[in-house]
Amino acid sequence: MRPDTPAENVDHTAEAARLERTAGLYPEDAEALLLQAAAHLELSGDRPAATTLYDRLLSSQAGLENPYLVRALKASNLWEYGHEAEARAIIDGIRAGAPRDPAPWVIVAESLEAHDELEAAQETFTEGAALLLTDVTDPPYSTHPLLFGRHRVRRMLGVAHDEWDTVADLLHSSPVSLDELHDPKRVWSLGSDNPAELAAEISRLRAELGTYREALSRPFPVAVLHWPAGELRELVEAYPTLATEYPSHEEHLATIEGSLRELAASGTPNLGIVTGTVPSYEAFAASEMASPGEAELLPQYATTLAARGRAVEWPPQRGAGCWCGSGRVYEGCHGA
Repeated sequence: MRPDTPAENVDHTAEAARLERTAGLYPEDAEALLLQAAAHLELSGDRPAATTLYDRLLSSQAGLENPYLVRALKASNLWEYGHEAEARAIIDGIRAGAPRDPAPWVIVAESLEAHDELEAAQETFTEGAALLLTDVTDPPYSTHPLLFGRHRVRRMLGVAHDEWDTVADLLHSSPVSLDELHDPKRVWSLGSDNPAELAAEISRLRAELGTYREALSRPFPVAVLHWPAGELRELVEAYPTLATEYPSHEEHLATIEGSLRELAASGTPNLGIVTGTVPSYEAFAASEMASPGEAELLPQYATTLAARGRAVEWPPQRGAGCWCGSGRVYEGCHGA
C-alpha cells in the first residue's frame, strides 16, 4: 500500500494477504508483518481471520519478541465479535503476567473501557503505571498513553486527581488541557445551533487530531546496533575487516551503553537499540550493492532496522531485562 493511499480506498483483505506473503519471504520480520496483516483483517471486518493470525504467532516455535502484545491484541479482537469470556481470561492472564511493555496494558485497559468496564479499566491502567512508573521521574514516551488513558477513565468515573493525573496533565502538550478533553460533561456541539459551542468543540477536535498526528509522525528511534555474541563472532570470522570495529564482545556491549548515555546527555531524544543478524546484514549489503566488510555500512544497517520497527527503547523500563540479553534486570547489569 502506498503511503499516500486514502484509507477509504484500501483493500484491507488484499493488503493482509500481501503482508502474509511478505512475512514468508522475511521470517525475521514475520511478527511485525503478521501483526499488521491482522490489523487489516480487523479493519476489513474479518475478525475470525485476524484471530487465526494471532494464534499462528502465539504458536510459533521461533518465539516472539512481544508475546504479551499479541495476546492483548487477540483479547481485544475476540471481545469485538462476541468471545467475551475468552477475552476476559486472556486479559486476566496479561495482568497477572505483569509485562514490562506499556502497550499490552494500554490495549487491554482500553478494551475494558470500550465495553463500559470503567472500574476494571482504571485498575488495569493503574497496575501498569505502578509497575512501570513508580520512582520514575521522567516517564518515557511509550508510557504516555498509559497515563493519558488512566486520566481519561478516572475523569469518567468522577474521581479526584492524584499524582499520576497531575503528571499526565504536565506531559500533555496540546493547547487544550486533558481535563477539558476528558470532561465527562463535555458538550458534543457539532449538532448545536450555538456558534460558541460549535467553535469550542471544533477547537477540541483540532487539539485531539494534532495529538494523533504527532504520535503518528514520531520519527523512528536513533538506534545503536547490537550484535549478540554468536552473531558477532560469525560476522568477524566472515569479514575480518570489521575486527577493528569490534575488538571483543564485551567492549562492543560497553561501547553501546556508553554511546547511548552520551547521546542522552547531549539531549538526543527517542533512543533505541537494534539487534543485527549476519544473514539480515548480508541481505542488506546486497540490496545496497556493497560489501558486508565495509564498516561504513553498519550505521546504515542500524537505521534501516530502526525504520522497520525493530528498535527497542533505551533505557529499558524499570525492572525490565537488560538489552544485552544477559537475563539480568537492566539496573543490575549495564544500567548499574
